[in-house]
Amino acid sequence: MTGKKAGSAASFVPEGADLAALRRAAASCEGCHLHAPATRTVFGAGPPDARLVLVGEQPGDAEDREGEPFVGPAGRLLDKALAETGLDRAGAYLTNAVKHFKFEERGKRRIHKSPARGEVVACLPWLEAELAQVEPDLVVCLGATAAKAVLGTSFKVTEQRGRLQHAGEQAVIATVHPSAILRAPDRDEAYRGFVADLRVVHDHLYASS
Repeated sequence: MTGKKAGSAASFVPEGADLAALRRAAASCEGCHLHAPATRTVFGAGPPDARLVLVGEQPGDAEDREGEPFVGPAGRLLDKALAETGLDRAGAYLTNAVKHFKFEERGKRRIHKSPARGEVVACLPWLEAELAQVEPDLVVCLGATAAKAVLGTSFKVTEQRGRLQHAGEQAVIATVHPSAILRAPDRDEAYRGFVADLRVVHDHLYASS
């Protein structure tokens, strides 16, 4: 590939590549400045024929260190909610809208910072390539960043969560990110709402079986 330029991952994405080749190519992506401070690219993981794709915002500290999506506290909460609603994490493909951890250092800690819109747009070609390869029956957007990446900037998770949407021909349901539950004043109430949204996901998947 030639003609790589800052500000977009597009020229780093190999045309027609399968997920394994995409993962390898993403490891050297320099499509935006977030690659420099991050430990590594955290690409998606899961079966290449998954019916369900879960899209989060970006990797966190644990994901950046381990190189896999949703392995930190939010990932553990997601696992619990998926199990409770009869959804199999092992059968889902998990990824993020942004593939590098954006953070600020406070002493020895690395504190999450939300990606800017330009950073999301720069990374979007990877997500588009993943979805084109997996061809899922349903995409679940976890949080506003993922929802706006897939459904457009006017989409509001707070108003439209748990409802079936469409991005072109792709069926999409948006809900909160599990990390938002961990920060919620009433975690139990927030968790119940999250589980309710995932039950909609379950019902849609199995209704279309």
